[in-house]
Amino acid sequence: MKQLHYSLVDVFTNQPFGGNQLAVFPDARGLATETMQALAKELNLSESAFVLPAQEAASDYRVRFFTPAVELPMAGHPTVGTAFVLAYEGMIQLTEPETTITFEEGVGVVPVTLSAREGQLHLIQMRQPLPTFGPVFADREAIARMLSLDPALLDTTLPLEVVSCGVPFLFVPVKSLEAICAIRFRLDVWEHVLRDFAAPHVFVFTQEVVLPDSTVHSRMFAPAMGIAEDPATGAASGPLGCYLVRHGLVQSAGVGSSQMVSEQGFELGRPSLVQVKIELDGQHITDVSIGGQCYFMGKGWITLAE
Repeated sequence: MKQLHYSLVDVFTNQPFGGNQLAVFPDARGLATETMQALAKELNLSESAFVLPAQEAASDYRVRFFTPAVELPMAGHPTVGTAFVLAYEGMIQLTEPETTITFEEGVGVVPVTLSAREGQLHLIQMRQPLPTFGPVFADREAIARMLSLDPALLDTTLPLEVVSCGVPFLFVPVKSLEAICAIRFRLDVWEHVLRDFAAPHVFVFTQEVVLPDSTVHSRMFAPAMGIAEDPATGAASGPLGCYLVRHGLVQSAGVGSSQMVSEQGFELGRPSLVQVKIELDGQHITDVSIGGQCYFMGKGWITLAE
Protein backbone atom coordinates (compact mmCIF):
# COMPACT_ATOMS: atom_id res chain seq x y z
CA MET A 1 0.00 0.00 0.00
CA LYS A 2 1.20 3.54 -0.79
CA GLN A 3 0.81 6.32 1.79
CA LEU A 4 0.31 9.78 0.25
CA HIS A 5 0.91 12.68 2.60
CA TYR A 6 -0.92 15.97 2.10
CA SER A 7 -1.28 19.25 3.98
CA LEU A 8 -4.46 21.28 4.32
CA VAL A 9 -4.15 25.06 4.29
CA ASP A 10 -6.53 28.01 4.13
CA VAL A 11 -5.33 30.57 1.58
CA PHE A 12 -5.90 34.36 1.51
CA THR A 13 -6.61 34.52 5.22
CA ASN A 14 -4.65 34.61 8.47
CA GLN A 15 -7.36 32.84 10.46
CA PRO A 16 -8.72 29.28 10.53
CA PHE A 17 -11.89 28.49 8.57
CA GLY A 18 -11.50 31.49 6.29
CA GLY A 19 -10.02 31.88 2.82
CA ASN A 20 -9.97 29.12 0.23
CA GLN A 21 -9.13 25.57 1.24
CA LEU A 22 -6.27 23.78 -0.49
CA ALA A 23 -4.75 20.32 -0.27
CA VAL A 24 -1.06 20.12 -1.21
CA PHE A 25 0.66 16.81 -1.96
CA PRO A 26 4.34 17.77 -1.49
CA ASP A 27 5.64 14.58 -3.12
CA ALA A 28 3.53 13.51 -6.10
CA ARG A 29 6.25 11.51 -7.84
CA GLY A 30 4.91 8.42 -9.56
CA LEU A 31 1.28 9.53 -9.59
CA ALA A 32 -0.55 9.24 -12.90
CA THR A 33 -2.64 12.15 -14.15
CA GLU A 34 -5.77 10.06 -13.66
CA THR A 35 -4.81 9.44 -10.01
CA MET A 36 -4.24 13.15 -9.36
CA GLN A 37 -7.64 13.95 -10.85
CA ALA A 38 -9.28 11.21 -8.77
CA LEU A 39 -7.63 12.51 -5.59
CA ALA A 40 -8.84 16.04 -6.30
CA LYS A 41 -12.35 14.72 -6.80
CA GLU A 42 -12.10 12.63 -3.61
CA LEU A 43 -11.07 15.62 -1.49
CA ASN A 44 -13.64 17.80 -3.32
CA LEU A 45 -11.93 21.11 -2.58
CA SER A 46 -11.94 23.82 -5.21
CA GLU A 47 -8.33 22.81 -6.05
CA SER A 48 -5.62 20.37 -5.01
CA ALA A 49 -1.92 20.83 -5.82
CA PHE A 50 0.65 18.14 -6.66
CA VAL A 51 4.36 18.94 -6.32
CA LEU A 52 6.89 17.27 -8.62
CA PRO A 53 10.62 17.72 -9.32
CA ALA A 54 11.38 20.58 -11.70
CA GLN A 55 12.07 19.67 -15.32
CA GLU A 56 14.38 22.67 -15.78
CA ALA A 57 17.48 23.16 -13.64
CA ALA A 58 16.68 26.85 -13.09
CA SER A 59 13.29 26.11 -11.51
CA ASP A 60 12.58 24.92 -7.99
CA TYR A 61 9.51 22.71 -8.43
CA ARG A 62 6.91 21.66 -10.96
CA VAL A 63 3.32 21.96 -9.72
CA ARG A 64 0.08 20.63 -11.21
CA PHE A 65 -3.36 21.86 -10.17
CA PHE A 66 -6.67 20.01 -10.31
CA THR A 67 -10.24 21.03 -9.52
CA PRO A 68 -12.68 18.16 -8.84
CA ALA A 69 -13.42 18.15 -12.59
CA VAL A 70 -10.39 19.38 -14.61
CA GLU A 71 -6.68 20.18 -14.57
CA LEU A 72 -5.81 23.90 -14.68
CA PRO A 73 -2.79 25.41 -16.49
CA MET A 74 -2.36 27.94 -13.68
CA ALA A 75 -4.08 28.64 -10.39
CA GLY A 76 -3.76 31.51 -7.94
CA HIS A 77 -4.62 30.34 -4.45
CA PRO A 78 -2.97 26.92 -5.06
CA THR A 79 0.28 28.62 -6.13
CA VAL A 80 0.30 30.82 -3.03
CA GLY A 81 -0.77 27.94 -0.77
CA THR A 82 1.75 25.49 -2.23
CA ALA A 83 4.62 27.91 -1.57
CA PHE A 84 3.36 28.32 1.99
CA VAL A 85 3.23 24.55 2.57
CA LEU A 86 6.70 23.96 1.08
CA ALA A 87 8.11 26.60 3.42
CA TYR A 88 6.22 25.06 6.34
CA GLU A 89 7.61 21.62 5.43
CA GLY A 90 11.16 22.97 5.15
CA MET A 91 11.32 22.31 1.41
CA ILE A 92 11.96 26.04 0.84
CA GLN A 93 14.56 27.81 2.96
CA LEU A 94 13.70 31.37 4.00
CA THR A 95 17.11 32.97 4.42
CA GLU A 96 16.26 36.58 3.54
CA PRO A 97 13.42 39.02 4.27
CA GLU A 98 12.27 38.12 0.74
CA THR A 99 12.86 34.75 -0.92
CA THR A 100 11.86 34.20 -4.56
CA ILE A 101 11.33 30.72 -5.99
CA THR A 102 9.98 29.51 -9.32
CA PHE A 103 7.26 26.98 -10.11
CA GLU A 104 6.86 25.29 -13.48
CA GLU A 105 3.15 25.48 -14.27
CA GLY A 106 1.07 24.88 -17.37
CA VAL A 107 1.47 28.52 -18.43
CA GLY A 108 5.27 28.44 -17.99
CA VAL A 109 7.58 29.49 -15.16
CA VAL A 110 5.84 31.40 -12.36
CA PRO A 111 7.94 33.39 -9.84
CA VAL A 112 6.68 33.35 -6.23
CA THR A 113 8.04 35.68 -3.54
CA LEU A 114 7.80 34.81 0.15
CA SER A 115 8.18 37.73 2.59
CA ALA A 116 9.08 37.21 6.25
CA ARG A 117 8.73 39.47 9.28
CA GLU A 118 10.69 38.71 12.44
CA GLY A 119 11.38 35.23 11.16
CA GLN A 120 7.74 34.45 10.42
CA LEU A 121 6.27 34.02 6.94
CA HIS A 122 4.00 37.02 6.37
CA LEU A 123 3.04 37.41 2.71
CA ILE A 124 3.27 35.29 -0.43
CA GLN A 125 2.99 36.87 -3.88
CA MET A 126 2.91 35.25 -7.30
CA ARG A 127 3.59 36.90 -10.63
CA GLN A 128 1.01 36.11 -13.29
CA PRO A 129 1.23 36.18 -17.10
CA LEU A 130 0.41 39.50 -18.72
CA PRO A 131 -3.29 39.93 -19.52
CA THR A 132 -5.15 39.27 -22.70
CA PHE A 133 -8.46 41.06 -23.16
CA GLY A 134 -11.10 38.98 -24.90
CA PRO A 135 -14.60 39.56 -26.23
CA VAL A 136 -17.36 41.60 -24.63
CA PHE A 137 -20.58 39.69 -23.87
CA ALA A 138 -23.45 41.68 -25.31
CA ASP A 139 -26.55 40.05 -23.80
CA ARG A 140 -26.84 41.73 -20.40
CA GLU A 141 -30.34 40.40 -19.84
CA ALA A 142 -29.12 36.81 -20.15
CA ILE A 143 -26.35 37.43 -17.60
CA ALA A 144 -28.81 39.12 -15.23
CA ARG A 145 -31.18 36.17 -15.59
CA MET A 146 -28.30 33.75 -14.85
CA LEU A 147 -27.57 35.70 -11.65
CA SER A 148 -31.28 36.04 -10.74
CA LEU A 149 -30.92 39.83 -10.79
CA ASP A 150 -32.89 42.66 -12.35
CA PRO A 151 -30.86 43.82 -15.40
CA ALA A 152 -30.94 47.35 -13.93
CA LEU A 153 -28.64 46.13 -11.12
CA LEU A 154 -25.79 45.50 -13.58
CA ASP A 155 -23.44 48.46 -14.02
CA THR A 156 -24.18 49.66 -17.54
CA THR A 157 -21.19 52.04 -17.54
CA LEU A 158 -18.79 49.09 -17.70
CA PRO A 159 -18.50 46.17 -20.15
CA LEU A 160 -19.10 42.47 -19.51
CA GLU A 161 -15.58 41.63 -20.64
CA VAL A 162 -13.30 38.59 -20.80
CA VAL A 163 -9.82 39.01 -19.28
CA SER A 164 -7.20 36.30 -18.82
CA CYS A 165 -3.83 36.03 -17.07
CA GLY A 166 -3.67 32.32 -17.86
CA VAL A 167 -7.31 31.38 -17.22
CA PRO A 168 -10.12 33.42 -18.87
CA PHE A 169 -12.95 34.88 -16.79
CA LEU A 170 -16.00 36.92 -17.74
CA PHE A 171 -16.07 40.01 -15.52
CA VAL A 172 -19.52 41.25 -14.55
CA PRO A 173 -19.77 44.57 -12.67
CA VAL A 174 -22.86 45.16 -10.53
CA LYS A 175 -23.96 48.38 -8.86
CA SER A 176 -24.16 47.51 -5.18
CA LEU A 177 -23.23 45.21 -2.32
CA GLU A 178 -26.92 44.46 -1.87
CA ALA A 179 -27.15 43.27 -5.47
CA ILE A 180 -24.08 41.03 -5.33
CA CYS A 181 -25.28 39.44 -2.07
CA ALA A 182 -28.67 38.73 -3.66
CA ILE A 183 -27.20 36.62 -6.51
CA ARG A 184 -28.70 33.17 -6.94
CA PHE A 185 -26.73 31.47 -9.69
CA ARG A 186 -28.89 29.59 -12.22
CA LEU A 187 -27.04 26.63 -13.71
CA ASP A 188 -29.74 26.08 -16.33
CA VAL A 189 -29.23 29.57 -17.78
CA TRP A 190 -25.44 29.20 -17.61
CA GLU A 191 -25.69 25.96 -19.61
CA HIS A 192 -27.55 27.82 -22.34
CA VAL A 193 -25.60 31.09 -22.58
CA LEU A 194 -22.04 30.55 -21.30
CA ARG A 195 -21.00 26.90 -21.42
CA ASP A 196 -19.49 27.29 -24.91
CA PHE A 197 -18.45 30.94 -24.56
CA ALA A 198 -14.80 32.04 -24.62
CA ALA A 199 -14.88 32.30 -20.82
CA PRO A 200 -17.43 30.10 -19.04
CA HIS A 201 -16.19 31.20 -15.58
CA VAL A 202 -18.09 34.18 -14.13
CA PHE A 203 -16.48 36.78 -11.86
CA VAL A 204 -18.92 39.33 -10.41
CA PHE A 205 -17.75 42.40 -8.51
CA THR A 206 -18.97 45.69 -7.05
CA GLN A 207 -17.12 48.74 -5.80
CA GLU A 208 -19.22 48.75 -2.62
CA VAL A 209 -17.30 46.81 0.04
CA VAL A 210 -17.64 45.37 3.54
CA LEU A 211 -14.16 46.23 4.85
CA PRO A 212 -12.80 49.80 4.68
CA ASP A 213 -9.44 48.79 3.18
CA SER A 214 -10.97 46.75 0.34
CA THR A 215 -11.27 47.98 -3.24
CA VAL A 216 -13.95 45.63 -4.57
CA HIS A 217 -16.29 42.93 -3.26
CA SER A 218 -16.23 39.80 -5.43
CA ARG A 219 -17.91 36.46 -6.14
CA MET A 220 -16.83 33.76 -8.63
CA PHE A 221 -18.87 30.95 -10.17
CA ALA A 222 -17.24 28.17 -12.22
CA PRO A 223 -19.54 25.22 -13.01
CA ALA A 224 -17.20 24.17 -15.85
CA MET A 225 -14.49 23.57 -13.23
CA GLY A 226 -16.86 21.70 -10.94
CA ILE A 227 -16.94 24.71 -8.57
CA ALA A 228 -20.36 26.08 -7.67
CA GLU A 229 -18.80 29.15 -6.01
CA ASP A 230 -15.19 29.85 -5.09
CA PRO A 231 -14.34 31.60 -1.79
CA ALA A 232 -11.13 33.15 -3.18
CA THR A 233 -9.87 33.12 -6.76
CA GLY A 234 -6.26 34.14 -7.29
CA ALA A 235 -6.30 33.30 -11.01
CA ALA A 236 -9.15 35.78 -11.47
CA SER A 237 -7.74 38.47 -9.18
CA GLY A 238 -4.86 39.40 -11.49
CA PRO A 239 -7.23 39.86 -14.45
CA LEU A 240 -9.61 41.73 -12.13
CA GLY A 241 -6.83 44.20 -11.36
CA CYS A 242 -6.14 44.59 -15.08
CA TYR A 243 -9.86 45.24 -15.72
CA LEU A 244 -10.00 47.86 -12.95
CA VAL A 245 -6.91 49.61 -14.28
CA ARG A 246 -8.02 49.49 -17.91
CA HIS A 247 -11.38 51.09 -17.11
CA GLY A 248 -10.02 53.72 -14.72
CA LEU A 249 -11.61 52.32 -11.56
CA VAL A 250 -8.40 52.50 -9.49
CA GLN A 251 -5.77 55.19 -9.20
CA SER A 252 -2.03 54.59 -9.33
CA ALA A 253 -0.48 54.28 -5.87
CA GLY A 254 2.76 55.65 -7.31
CA VAL A 255 4.45 56.12 -10.64
CA GLY A 256 3.33 53.21 -12.77
CA SER A 257 1.87 51.18 -9.90
CA SER A 258 -1.69 50.34 -8.82
CA GLN A 259 -2.53 48.29 -5.73
CA MET A 260 -5.92 47.01 -4.62
CA VAL A 261 -7.63 44.45 -2.40
CA SER A 262 -10.41 42.13 -3.51
CA GLU A 263 -12.62 40.79 -0.71
CA GLN A 264 -14.31 37.50 -1.58
CA GLY A 265 -15.98 34.51 0.07
CA PHE A 266 -18.10 36.51 2.54
CA GLU A 267 -21.34 34.97 1.26
CA LEU A 268 -19.86 31.50 1.88
CA GLY A 269 -18.76 32.30 5.41
CA ARG A 270 -15.08 32.14 4.37
CA PRO A 271 -13.84 35.75 4.23
CA SER A 272 -10.83 36.13 1.95
CA LEU A 273 -8.55 39.05 1.09
CA VAL A 274 -6.53 38.99 -2.13
CA GLN A 275 -3.90 41.68 -2.69
CA VAL A 276 -3.40 42.73 -6.32
CA LYS A 277 -0.60 44.82 -7.79
CA ILE A 278 -0.46 46.08 -11.38
CA GLU A 279 2.62 47.76 -12.87
CA LEU A 280 2.20 50.14 -15.78
CA ASP A 281 4.37 51.76 -18.41
CA GLY A 282 2.12 54.51 -19.64
CA GLN A 283 -1.06 52.74 -20.69
CA HIS A 284 0.60 49.32 -20.99
CA ILE A 285 0.44 46.74 -18.22
CA THR A 286 3.95 45.41 -17.61
CA ASP A 287 3.55 43.24 -14.50
CA VAL A 288 0.70 41.50 -12.67
CA SER A 289 1.00 39.98 -9.20
CA ILE A 290 -1.42 38.74 -6.55
CA GLY A 291 -0.79 37.66 -3.01
CA GLY A 292 -2.00 37.10 0.50
CA GLN A 293 -1.56 35.23 3.74
CA CYS A 294 -2.18 31.58 4.63
CA TYR A 295 -3.18 29.55 7.69
CA PHE A 296 -1.96 25.98 8.21
CA MET A 297 -4.88 23.72 9.16
CA GLY A 298 -3.40 20.23 9.38
CA LYS A 299 -2.03 17.12 7.70
CA GLY A 300 -3.47 13.86 6.41
CA TRP A 301 -2.66 10.66 4.57
CA ILE A 302 -4.40 8.80 1.79
CA THR A 303 -3.76 5.08 1.29
CA LEU A 304 -3.64 3.70 -2.25
CA ALA A 305 -3.01 0.16 -3.46
CA GLU A 306 0.16 -0.05 -5.52
